[in-house]
Amino acid sequence: MRIKACRKAHFNAAHRLYRKDWSDEKNTQIFGKCSNPKFHGHNYDLVVAVTGDVDPETGFLIDLKVLKQYIVEEVEEPFDHKNLNEEVEEFETLNPTAENIAIVIWNRLRQRITDRFDIEVTLYETPRNFVIYSGE
Repeated sequence: MRIKACRKAHFNAAHRLYRKDWSDEKNTQIFGKCSNPKFHGHNYDLVVAVTGDVDPETGFLIDLKVLKQYIVEEVEEPFDHKNLNEEVEEFETLNPTAENIAIVIWNRLRQRITDRFDIEVTLYETPRNFVIYSGE
């Protein structure tokens, strides 16, 4: 019996969208206010969904306390109240767009969650702007 279990999380982080190989004018043209050289921040909301079969012994798909711990260790601790461009290793060379942040989160969690589960990351940059990544 396949089912999806979800865990919500939240973190606050600053970032700047830009490419070092572009002029300030082109960065502003493409990324607008999000290319502010002084950075800007978001209150990110995150939903991590795990899909698989219920364990007949426990009745759980996944122990949500364990999923919570993975999210704390792989997302909240390294990202919360950080400047993503300057303090998170993956974004030293990767533009921290919502899309790229979701992919990085998925990759971090994929290393911790067994392959017998599918995982999906939904990242809200604002209440109206969000991305969904499932590893495809």
